[in-house]
Amino acid sequence: MEIVGSRRKSSLSSAGDAFPTLPLYRSAPVLEVRLEDFELYAIHRLRVLKGISDGLSRGKKPNEMENLIKDLWKVNMMHSEAAEVINKDIISHFVLRLVYCREEELRRWFLSMETTLFRYRFQLETPEAQRALLAEFDLPYKAINNAEYETVKDKLNQVVRSTGQSLSSADTVYYKVPFEQVPELVATRRVYILKGYAYVAMNQVNSLLVTQYRSNLSKALVLTNRKWTSMIREQEKDRLTPIVEALSVSYLGPDYSQSKEYGEISLKDIDQVAKKSFPLCMRHLFGKLKEDHHLKHGGRMQLGLFLKGVGLNLDDALAFWKAEFSRKVGAERFDKEYAYGIRHNYGKEGKRT
Repeated sequence: MEIVGSRRKSSLSSAGDAFPTLPLYRSAPVLEVRLEDFELYAIHRLRVLKGISDGLSRGKKPNEMENLIKDLWKVNMMHSEAAEVINKDIISHFVLRLVYCREEELRRWFLSMETTLFRYRFQLETPEAQRALLAEFDLPYKAINNAEYETVKDKLNQVVRSTGQSLSSADTVYYKVPFEQVPELVATRRVYILKGYAYVAMNQVNSLLVTQYRSNLSKALVLTNRKWTSMIREQEKDRLTPIVEALSVSYLGPDYSQSKEYGEISLKDIDQVAKKSFPLCMRHLFGKLKEDHHLKHGGRMQLGLFLKGVGLNLDDALAFWKAEFSRKVGAERFDKEYAYGIRHNYGKEGKRT
């Protein structure tokens, strides 16, 4: 994959028929990539991977993760030209492979997120595409014959029933593989194991492919790291190296650096917004304020700056705090002792910053 400063020509940009919807990323394609696309595509894929990481950390269920990944992919990885979608997919993967190969911790994170992405993308493929991918992996496993199936049939059916699945004709196709090749299925007791071999049904073969994909990618990351440290980093020190080193620490969230000149919430909406949208820490402070009609200095600072940050303007903030505090300390004492601090938070007192 060659990086150029202007135009890009692609051997992939013709028909999508030459490549499956889900590439296996075995080798970098013969492409010329514009420097702008090199970085932009990587950022788009990184948003997908970080979205997956957030979903996993929030404990989303498999069906929720599937919907999340579909949405993330649609928002970030589509292209105005249909023929470029596959190009973007492949280019972005190899750019991030270069970015995340450089340290052990980065490799582990990238490996985990890309494997999760592969698993769910494979599940979303049609049965025909899944079989094509299975053939492309060229795994050394064959389906068991009818005679062997009959000897273990009862045990296989017991496993299927214990997992709450329904039996179908497709479930009679089983692959016999070393049990260590499908740790996910073994851990969740979804396969029958006999003499060190697991019997994997056709509808479970994605676990087998995911394990193989993870193994291939892990080895590729190590090899990429060797090339990076021995050759690429020095050769590209004035062009690609700064981009690659910056991408792994890029902030991809919303831009909060620009101040907004309008309020996003008003005084009449604040109670409803607090119940539905405030983070737990702010909801707790808000609740204590409503309960006690007072907060200590630290609490006032935290909640006050938060309300400012979400768009409550100064006039509404003064009215909000006065309505609460005056019920306990009186309006006159509020004006003398507390109003100054609120105006200070909005840059209207002191150094006015």
